Amino acid sequence: MNAGSAQAEGGGQAWRPAYPWYVVTLLTLAYVCSFIDRQVITLMIGPIKQDLGLTDTQVSYLIGLSFALFYTVFGFLIAIAADRLNRRNIILAGILVWTVMTAACGLARSYGQLFLARMGVGFGEGALSPSALSMITDYFPRERLGRAIAVYSTGIAIGSGIALLVGGTIIELVSGTETVTLPLIGALRPWQAAFVLVSLPGLPIALLMLTVREPRRCGPTSRAHPGTGDWSLRPALAHLFANWRTYSGIYFGMSVLTIMAYGIIGWIPEHFRRSYDWSIGQVSLWYGLILIVFGPLGAFFGGWLADRWSRRYDDGYLRAGLAGVALLLPGYALFALMPSPWLSLLFLVPASVGGAMPTTIASAALMRVAPSDMRATVSALFYFVISIVGLGVGPTSVAALTDYYFQDESMLRYSITVVATLAGFAALAILAWARPHFGASVAASRATAARG
Repeated sequence: MNAGSAQAEGGGQAWRPAYPWYVVTLLTLAYVCSFIDRQVITLMIGPIKQDLGLTDTQVSYLIGLSFALFYTVFGFLIAIAADRLNRRNIILAGILVWTVMTAACGLARSYGQLFLARMGVGFGEGALSPSALSMITDYFPRERLGRAIAVYSTGIAIGSGIALLVGGTIIELVSGTETVTLPLIGALRPWQAAFVLVSLPGLPIALLMLTVREPRRCGPTSRAHPGTGDWSLRPALAHLFANWRTYSGIYFGMSVLTIMAYGIIGWIPEHFRRSYDWSIGQVSLWYGLILIVFGPLGAFFGGWLADRWSRRYDDGYLRAGLAGVALLLPGYALFALMPSPWLSLLFLVPASVGGAMPTTIASAALMRVAPSDMRATVSALFYFVISIVGLGVGPTSVAALTDYYFQDESMLRYSITVVATLAGFAALAILAWARPHFGASVAASRATAARG
């Protein structure tokens, strides 16, 4: 018998934490793996540009748009299925797809092939988070949900950090050679070999997913499709429109924040190379360590703060999210202007702590107000919006400023500063507007649960 939130709150059996935390740990490992495969490309901007003859803007499409296209569109369709079918199996299939497509990035011989392979990575990764968040919500009682999702959300920082450390190490080891020969594959360029090697951990994680049991769906429901036969989206759309201020505030506030996150993080290694003449290995080591140490710290603190404030205030989740934005804004807005790489890294510490907080809190906030049989759909729409805006606009906004406004590669630092400042203040304003509306939605959800 699985330990879901309904069991914990319904008074039937005591909630037993061991197995739910095992599931969260395994889902977090999958999330780490996904971010390694997603982010490792940021270390290879230089060699990819040189080998394929690309501009910054074309590279930005590989970092953002190519991935976002399939991650968002197919992620939303997969999530509709996840609200009705076995979520564990959907995640398992997604891991296998993105693992194969990451390796395919390493076999690409042209810009078009690499673009298509990145689309495939996005398709596979789109299956993970909506299904995982829905499962976690069914495994944990409300008062522990923020911390459980905080642990899962550490996958972003840990995965990005490992991508830097491992990817940077691989690139440093092979940087002195023209080609790298891999068993069964043959000769590859160093950046191609890096893609193939970082794809390997996906296979054992996929096998471990076979040990996960699909939890029973718990909590308030729309009652629209109690079985698997009803695939109508009308209840989900009705719920979203009834709470449009809450959802639009979280979706678009986080979208603007994601412009800053993806627009900056994707260009940080290149900023250190161009502005401070650091090698990829140096950037990977120090920024990777910052992400691995301070990113999880921000996620844990954000989850703890959200749980604590949500016991006192209906809008406690968004209060905690606003605190994170206030912390990350000065760090991301100023780090690129620092006169030395060490000062730049110092400003990235509060940026990494604060940056992990809103992501964790937004996911938990959505799970708090969404009916149990539309959680994956609600979270997939969230990832759809933030990815289209964040991944589609973020990296390209920085590149376009550099290519077409400043028209000088060495001015990358100013492009980063402009995007960070504008996006950060816009996110603060939108989330502040959404806060009272979210509180009202939480109160309504609690009343529905009491009646049910």
